Amino acid sequence: MSHVSASPGDSPFQAERSPRDEAPQFVLPLVVRIEKSAPPARTDALETAARAVLVLLGDERAHGDGEWAEAVRSWEDARIRKVVRRARGAEWRRAEALPGITVTGKSAQVRVFPPVPLDGWPKDLAKLQVSGTELDDPEPSVAADAAQPVLWLNPGLEMSAGKAMAQAGHGAQLAWWALSGAERAAWRDAGYALAVRTADPADWARLAGGGLPMVRDAGFTEIAPGSCTVVADHPALR
Repeated sequence: MSHVSASPGDSPFQAERSPRDEAPQFVLPLVVRIEKSAPPARTDALETAARAVLVLLGDERAHGDGEWAEAVRSWEDARIRKVVRRARGAEWRRAEALPGITVTGKSAQVRVFPPVPLDGWPKDLAKLQVSGTELDDPEPSVAADAAQPVLWLNPGLEMSAGKAMAQAGHGAQLAWWALSGAERAAWRDAGYALAVRTADPADWARLAGGGLPMVRDAGFTEIAPGSCTVVADHPALR
């Protein structure tokens, strides 16, 4: 796909100036539900956020003459920005009333919205908090199934849950772009099954150098520009 480029200067994520910077800038909003009494598990929130991005990309409203298609095209032509905010109670109910899609995991709920201008967030989303999204895994994650897509996080980087959710979404999107139409359809039919895991430090160099889609972050928040955050290991791309 034309969006996946080997040239860092035209990366949809990196900070270097490129033609993407001349286009109007859009952002994909993601809102994770975090109730005080029952916060989601961190890994489930990351996986649910990644699936939410895929659900939006595969939705008929995001293509052709669909009601979200123009916004999605404008977003993909510029920098691929995703921002994760948190909501609970009445905040979550107001977010659910806006056009979007709610994706539910084992313990997490994430609502994804069509892209909006960088400075044009709906007011009910704009006032949600973006920082402080800290989540934990109450139990160790089981080993990832090699037969399904795995989004491998860089073991050398510390990221908040919100930042990691956005990075997992980036990785899922790069994998989606790299797949054929038939492979996308098969993934959709499987419910966009995937796992998010932190790579073993001993395996990271192999994963990062294996030619799989890899996210290089623009460095706007938390980590240094150009950092490799996620490797998207989809079986069809191995």
